[in-house]
Order: sequence, then structure tokens, then C-alpha cells
Amino acid sequence: MSSIVGFPRIGQNRELKKALEAFWAGKCSQSDLENVAKDLRKKHWEAQKHLDYVCVNDFSYYDNILDLAYALGAKPQRFKDLSGLEGYFAMARGHAKGVACEMTKWFNTNYHYVVPELSQTDVYQAQIQTLKDQYNEAKALGYTPKISLIGLFTFFGLSKIAQGDPKAIFAKLKSAYLDLIDEIAKLDLEVVIEFSEPIFVRGWHNDTPQAQCVYDKQAIKEVYESIAQKGIKTIVTTFFEHSNELTEVLLQTSIYGIGLDFIAGAKNTQSLGAIAASNKVLFAGLIDGRNIWVADLESKLKTLESITAQIPKERVVITTSCSLLHVPFGKDDESKMDSQILSWISFAKEKLEELRALEDLFKNGVNGESKAFFEANKAINNARKTSEKTNNKAVRDRVSKNTLKSRDVAFKDRIKIQRDELGYPDLATTTIGSFPQTPELRALRLGYKKGEISKDAYEAGIKEYIQDCVKFQEEIDLDVLVHGEPERNDMVEYFGEQLEGFVFSQNGWVQSYGSRCVKPPIIFGDVARPKAMTLDWILYAQSLTKKIMKGMLTGPVTILNWSFVRDDMTRSQVCEQIALAIADEIDDLQKGGVKIIQVDEAAFKEGYPLRAENIKEYERWALECFKVSTAVAKANTQIHTHMCYSEFNDIIKTIEAMDADVISIETARSGNELLKVFKEVGYTHEVGPGVYDIHSPRIPSTQEIIDQIKALLEVLPKEQLWINPDCGLKTRKWEEVKPSLKNMVEAVKAVRGTLK
Repeated sequence: MSSIVGFPRIGQNRELKKALEAFWAGKCSQSDLENVAKDLRKKHWEAQKHLDYVCVNDFSYYDNILDLAYALGAKPQRFKDLSGLEGYFAMARGHAKGVACEMTKWFNTNYHYVVPELSQTDVYQAQIQTLKDQYNEAKALGYTPKISLIGLFTFFGLSKIAQGDPKAIFAKLKSAYLDLIDEIAKLDLEVVIEFSEPIFVRGWHNDTPQAQCVYDKQAIKEVYESIAQKGIKTIVTTFFEHSNELTEVLLQTSIYGIGLDFIAGAKNTQSLGAIAASNKVLFAGLIDGRNIWVADLESKLKTLESITAQIPKERVVITTSCSLLHVPFGKDDESKMDSQILSWISFAKEKLEELRALEDLFKNGVNGESKAFFEANKAINNARKTSEKTNNKAVRDRVSKNTLKSRDVAFKDRIKIQRDELGYPDLATTTIGSFPQTPELRALRLGYKKGEISKDAYEAGIKEYIQDCVKFQEEIDLDVLVHGEPERNDMVEYFGEQLEGFVFSQNGWVQSYGSRCVKPPIIFGDVARPKAMTLDWILYAQSLTKKIMKGMLTGPVTILNWSFVRDDMTRSQVCEQIALAIADEIDDLQKGGVKIIQVDEAAFKEGYPLRAENIKEYERWALECFKVSTAVAKANTQIHTHMCYSEFNDIIKTIEAMDADVISIETARSGNELLKVFKEVGYTHEVGPGVYDIHSPRIPSTQEIIDQIKALLEVLPKEQLWINPDCGLKTRKWEEVKPSLKNMVEAVKAVRGTLK
């Protein structure tokens, strides 16, 4: 048998993204949006038709965690009187009635989920109409559905307790969740549900009342025993690491099967003996759901041999390591990539074919129906291992000989030099870097890329945009300006396109959140920077103003974590190569007279291992790579960095060790809880807390930002604070950006007037 954990939902050509944005803009009706969604589901089930089950409920208009919150009635009080899609999207995007729910990374991926807000005063009530409709759609088309559902423990563990006792809230939520399962059980004579419980891969984690609810052995047994006893074919799946401790607990219940990730969780093999003894079915995650390299089927068959040495063959189902949400749809439209490199790549559709071939090989051996596929796969993997495209001796020699590992002047001495030379005021205002990517700007870049616009016309258009950005920033009196990044399609893709060792797909889009999609670079070989990547545009922008113009770079750890990374080297080795390339860029910028350089590490936290025992090693090399990239900066060059949507409590010492002169962080959706962490540890470097949420279209008032700044000043002194939005502005519209930034600057001036 074969199965998958989930399938990409955005569509081969981002149909869902386009429909969502049209709906939000009032350019299409709800029925239009629903028709697009229904058509996508049909196509995606068609792609899965050779599997034993098709995934139902893995589709979402925005996010599956949000879907479950809505299905359980877990709506924040500010949105209680909103219903339907209006209420649903209000939680995700904000509304006149209040700010959106927080959003953060789904474990250590680049996918974002909407954080549910739970309160003891809430009344939770199950509602399955949306799920029921999708289930019946699949049945009507002749498919056998497997419902994908976020597990209760993962849902609760990832939620925010807004008010009340976690144990009391858990009890209420559990009751509603089991009511939801009761309603699902009525859909068919035998319903198959795969419960995703990735939180279990963290191991035992009992340091808070909320965590105690999640990792309560008795509660886990009771919930899943109760579900299994309802006549539901119950599969509990974990992914992104091993889950041996919790697997042991789950095996003590009457569930049908257990799904384990054998790609990122190699130690799951330690549970094979217990699974064999339990008579459970193993859903073996052997096709990588997070990376894009062609599977080595010969190696996969050896893994299956080791599994079936303990578990009978008839009790093994071959599946993906996690949902295919994290990889692009398919290679059909990839005509420009080097053909050999393209042959090494496997997107979601191709992974389904690998899954089918692996199932046949597992059942019938290498001389069966899939023999030709197996031989071709073997040849592809051998070619990749031996290709000259993957190896650059000069890069590897440079890495081995590099001795510049950190800045040579301490922060307390650097900041005095920087303050004196740069002359910026207390509560200095700036932005994170990007300004709106307008349709006209995208058309300009696309036209140039297609050869429909000359280089001169393209550069003239980019310069005009930069001129407008600089003029606007001067008009509202921002202290430190940015050029707006009009030449950049994406903060990682832009750099990857100019670095050796990277390749790009034409249509390899992956959902980040809601309608936001990214096209991750693919790192296939050794990384080097042939020439300056940003210098000319920054110098042009600086020539338009006497104010300070920030140079804008993406850091090595973020480039790594937001790329599909070669799997024939360690991630730390690849990251160090990228770090040296970024160091070269910093050196060119400072030699060109750029005094402030921002090296964004938005994805630094997201790369953290999920198991506590692996964190120290990740911190070691990630920190080292960031410091290698900035070590070249002189004392009078101010280095900024930016991190977004991260919990900093557990990594604050690592952030301090990064030794950036200024860090900007997200606090707009989470009050000042993050900032308090900086105070508690005596953080001495300068900090730019986000004073308003850019992921919501609402415009904050001047008074709202004044109140926010005053709250910040209760935590850190004015000399240590910068004032900025919480993230880049590329996804917003000018009619939102201009008044928001104007209000921000006016708020700062008002607060400065009250300070001594």
C-alpha cells in the first residue's frame, strides 16, 4: 500500500493565490473562490488516483490550524460576531474589529500557521460542514478518502492561552474535539483519519502547564483510545524528527497505524521492535516531503528491507515523510533549467511517481513492472554524485583556509564610533527594507526577464521607483532610509540568482502563508559570489539623499533555510560557503561608503532542531556562519539584522552572541513579551521592535503607535530603541504603507517631545 500525508494546495499555477487575492480585493465572489477551490481539489485527487487513499481536508483557504480553530469555534472575542469567510479571514488577516491572530513558523519549516487564541471563557463547539463537503466531493469522484486532521495535542500545544487555566481549557477543547470526531464518524461506515501530531517529535517537554497537558501519557492514551473505539481507522503520524518516546505511548492504544518520518527522523528505527510487537500498521515515511532531490530508490529498498526484518511486509505502508505542502507542484513547466540538474529534481507530482514505483519494487522486486524506472533512477543518482557541476575546488579551499571569524572591535567601542559618525537620534526611525511590489513593478521585471523590455528601459523604471521611495521617506522625515528593493523578486532568490551553485525553477512555488508563495532557490553545487550583487543600486539610492541609506542583504543562515539544499554535504558546510559570499558583499558595500548594512536572518530560528539534544550543535555552526559573514565589517560600519515571528526566550544568548549592532524584531502581534526577554538578560545592543503589524492591511493610528512606543520605553531606554514596522513592506499596498509610516514618524516625534 502507499499513501501521502498531504498535497500542495496552492495549485500548479498558483490558482488559489490568485483567487484569494481577487476575493479579498472584491474582484470575485465567494462562489467564484469556492469553484476555484473545488476544481483544485479535483485536480489534486486525480494526481493521487494510484494511491490507496486520497487526502481530504489537507486543502485550506489559508491554513489548516486556522481551519481546525474555526471548526471548533475557537474564535477570539474580538471576532465573535463575525461568521463565514469574513470571520475566518479576520483571524488570519485582521479586521476593523481587531488585529489578526499571531502567525509563526510551522516547526522548523518556512510555512507559517495562524496561532489559535484559547480562553477559559470560550465556548467550543464542533462544526464539520466544510470537511463534510470535501469528503463527499472525493467520494462522488470515486476516490477512497483519508481525512488529514491536526491532532488535538499539536493543536493545543501550538495555541496561545489568552486567559485562564491551561488544564481547564484543554478539558473543554478536548470535549469539543471528540465531538468533532463523533460527527466525522457519521460520514461513512469506516472513516480513515490520519492525525498529524508533529509536536510529539519534541520528546518529553513538561516545563509549563500547557506542555503538561500535551505530554500527559494518560491523556494521550485516553484520547486516541476513545477515537479508535469510535470505529474510526485511526492513524497517528509524526514528522520532522523521531518520536520514539511518544510512539511508545501511542502503541499502547487501539489505533490502526502509526506514521513515522524516516528521512528527518532516522532514529525512528529504534521503535520498529515495539511496532512489530504491537501489531500496528507502520506508515513508513520514505519519500522526502521537504526537499526536492530525486529519491535514491535503491537506498529506500534497503531501508525497507531493514524495516521488514522486524515488521511483516503486509503491515508496512509506504508514504511521504511529511505533507508535500513544502515542495512545488511539478516539473511540467520547467524548460529553462539545465537538463542534467533538472533530472536530479523531484517535485510533488514526481514524488507521487516515485512512491508508486517504490511500492511496486517493494512488492514485486526490481525485475517487475518498475524495472525501467528503477534503472533510470539509479543512473540519475550516480550521475549527480560524480558530476563536475557540484564541486568547485577553489571554494572548498577558501573555506578550509578562512581565519576571519568575528569582528575585531567590541560592541561597546563600536557603538560609540557609530553614534558619533552616523549622528542618528534616539528612537531612530527606519523600515525593514522593502517597499510595495506593485503590479507595474512586477510587470517591469517580468518584461525585462522575458526580453520584452530593454536593459535601459528596465533600469530607468527601477531608478524611477527608487526615486519615489527616497522622496517619500524624506517627505515623512524617516531617519534611516532604504531604497525599497524594486529590483528584487524575493529576498533569497535575488541573491541566489547571482551566486554560483544555485539554480532556479520557473514555476517552483511553495506556500508560505495564505496567498503568499515563495520560489525557493535550489543549491546544487558549491557556492561563490562572482561579482557585487547590490552595490550599484544602493549607491544610486544614496546619491539621491543626504540621509543615511541602508544596504540590504540576506544572511547566510536564512539563505540556507529558505532554499532547497543539496543533501550530499552537511548544511553547515553549505552555510559557511554562503557566509563567505555575503562577507564579500559587505566588504564591497563598506568600501563604497555604505555605513549601515542590514544582514537579515529572518529564518535563523526556523532552522533550529526540534530535539533539544541537537540544538547546541546547530547554534554553534549557525552563529559561526553569521559571524563569518559580518566579520569583515569595520568598527564604523553598523550591522543590523532582522528576525521575525520567533520565540526568543530560549535563544536570547545566541542572539546576543551574533553581535549585530542593531536587531529588529516582531512585537506588534505579541505585545512586549519578546522585548521583555531582552531586558531580562541585560541585552546591551540596540533593538528595533516592530510597532505595527505589516501582515494586516489595517492602518495603525498615530495614537496607537504612541501607546506602543510608550510601552516599549517601559522595557528599554530610548537610547537603545529603534522604531520600525515589524517586517518588510513588499506585500502591502502603497495606500496602506504611506499613512502607516507617516503615522509612525509622527508618533515618534510626539513621544520625543515628551522625553528629557
